[in-house]
Amino acid sequence: MVLYTIPHVRVVVDTNVVVSALRSRRGASNAVLRHIAAGKLTLALSVPVVLEYEDVLLRPGMVPQFHEGEISRYLDALCACAIHQEIFFSWRPVLSDPGDEMLLELAVAAGATHIVTHNKRHFTQAVSFGICVVTPSELLKLL
Repeated sequence: MVLYTIPHVRVVVDTNVVVSALRSRRGASNAVLRHIAAGKLTLALSVPVVLEYEDVLLRPGMVPQFHEGEISRYLDALCACAIHQEIFFSWRPVLSDPGDEMLLELAVAAGATHIVTHNKRHFTQAVSFGICVVTPSELLKLL
């Protein structure tokens, strides 16, 4: 039996995956971020996406097991192992949720192969840009 594997993957990770990763060390979201930290996946980030991560993670009760300093160090570490992409154009509006537009724009600008999210239905138009939208567990199966 031959298993299909994908070559090195450049991903954009939705905020909901980052939150899930910090809430549970055992889940697929955490495994995806561990793959990024290990260099098995390339994470693309932009300033707006990092600011979104920070805003959500610092909300009271979002990840209660971490204090502000730990969140800051975590984001610094995530930024250190990512490629940093500037966005020079806007495709808006394309998606049903305006808050997700910055993720699609980042994926297109960075040449990402996948957007990793728990809300695939928000990214139905990403396929028209040649970007696969997968859940964390779907991405892990591809790897």
